[in-house]
Amino acid sequence: MKQTAFGEDNGRISPREQLLRGVIDAIAQTMDLYGANYSFGQLYGIMFFEDKPMTLEEMKQVMNMSKSNMSYGVRALMSSRMVTKLEEKRERKELYVAETDFFQAFRNFFTLKLQREIDVMQEAVGLAVPELQALADAEDTPEEEREACLRDLDKLKHAAEYYVWLQQFVLGLAEGAVFASGLPDSE
Repeated sequence: MKQTAFGEDNGRISPREQLLRGVIDAIAQTMDLYGANYSFGQLYGIMFFEDKPMTLEEMKQVMNMSKSNMSYGVRALMSSRMVTKLEEKRERKELYVAETDFFQAFRNFFTLKLQREIDVMQEAVGLAVPELQALADAEDTPEEEREACLRDLDKLKHAAEYYVWLQQFVLGLAEGAVFASGLPDSE
């Protein structure tokens, strides 16, 4: 997408590029829904439609953003495995390419996000349960407090079961089992 800046309308933008702007904006909005920075979503969308790898300088020109913001955006997209840095270079400049398989991009993005949720919550629940149990079992705990602890333990048991299920889902997603029967033929 050879344009001066993504947000500008000028005569140098082809009809194809003009049409793709709506899709790129939709990609950015969608990524924003899931907690990714909107402008990084735009960058991913632009890279998605590029037919060749891009340098940070090329991204900077297309997005009309500073090189440091582009670098930060690329690192964020790389951490979610939506963009990959290639081994090869162009004129000593790093090259980056977007993941163009939406199923793979979905798997990459959500396995990372969901795994982070699982890790954070399992650690918190794992720390709280023994302490709540000890408080519920202590002889000097008032009855009202003991009952509240038991209710909380029941809620946390249910949460722990959910995170065991979610872990199985994430493993299936990472292995591609979730999509095994649902992927349309690519031909």
